[in-house]
Amino acid sequence: MLSYSIAFAALFSPIASLGLDSIVVRDIVRDPSAQENTLGSAFGLQIAGGTMAFFLAVGVAYLTRRGEALTCWLVGIAAAGMIVQALDIIDFWFQSQIQSRYVVMARNAAFIFVSILRVVLIIFQAPLLAFALAGLLEIMIASSGLLLAYRSRGLQIASWRCEMSRARVLLRDSWPLMLSSIVGIIYLRIDQIMIGNLVGDAEVGIYAAAVRLAEVWYFIPMSVLSSVLPSIVTAKSTNEDLFLSRLQKLYNWMSFMSYAIAIPTTFLAKWVVSILFGPGYARAGPMLAALIWAGLFVNLGVARSSFLTANNWTGVAFFCNLIGCISNIGLNLFLIPRFGGMGAVMASLFSYWLAAHGSCYFYRPMFRTGNMMLKSMVYPRIW
Repeated sequence: MLSYSIAFAALFSPIASLGLDSIVVRDIVRDPSAQENTLGSAFGLQIAGGTMAFFLAVGVAYLTRRGEALTCWLVGIAAAGMIVQALDIIDFWFQSQIQSRYVVMARNAAFIFVSILRVVLIIFQAPLLAFALAGLLEIMIASSGLLLAYRSRGLQIASWRCEMSRARVLLRDSWPLMLSSIVGIIYLRIDQIMIGNLVGDAEVGIYAAAVRLAEVWYFIPMSVLSSVLPSIVTAKSTNEDLFLSRLQKLYNWMSFMSYAIAIPTTFLAKWVVSILFGPGYARAGPMLAALIWAGLFVNLGVARSSFLTANNWTGVAFFCNLIGCISNIGLNLFLIPRFGGMGAVMASLFSYWLAAHGSCYFYRPMFRTGNMMLKSMVYPRIW
């Protein structure tokens, strides 16, 4: 139930973020003198977006799961975190300065503290709501850590200025990315919703265990991208050859890291699931062994976003995620009733590849970057 509720609330998270992350980083790199206007305007937009996402999530949960009060409460608590995450705007500033270590420290501290708290809740057999509240607490602690890190640099959010004209410019550039994020989060999370509705919550729990272990590595490509995006944007505006060289290196590193994780996990999946979740989750082992390979396409998709951002091809990003979303929903409808969670795994593998790599060959200007991604998958040279 908790996995279902978190996945359900996540469907509305793009409305909270508004696709602003890479746009804000790009604009600060391009015009540092206007960073206070950019940060303040983006913060105001995300407060409004987070509030809207919260009410939409709770409202839709109430309508679709009428009579299931606990599920509605769990969705509401998970959705409340989207309002608090407006302070992630500070993260964007650190990314623009290539100082993501402060963000990592803040979030790791929150993660460690709340992980210990979760163990305590398990020992005392706390109700399910307590675990949902622990997740919200983790977001609040991480956001507070970001705020302290920002102030330690001698900066104050009080100096931010929210201007309607600047907000409109940000929205003009980010709305295609928001739409892209909406369809992206659908094809990343709709599988758990569909399993719950087509098979049942027990199968969601099995599948969610595999997803949790497969996705625990997804912070790596995001961390790498946040460190290299400013240099890639700068190279695009100064030297095309340098831009392509850095992009190829990024693709190579993403593929190499994916193989380094996927190959051993494939052989150890059953053992890892047995140790961490127990024999009741044994069917999650084969799911993990297959689903871990989706990380290759996730990594390359994250890397490709730097190419699209540098070229301001936000509409292309939306199209790529849209076809991935459509294929995932269609395959899930066909495969989940027949194969349960493993059907969702098969649908995810194909749709992740289609959205990240296969879609490059639907649009001629993308052919080159598609070939660069293929080269990295065949021979990820990192030296």
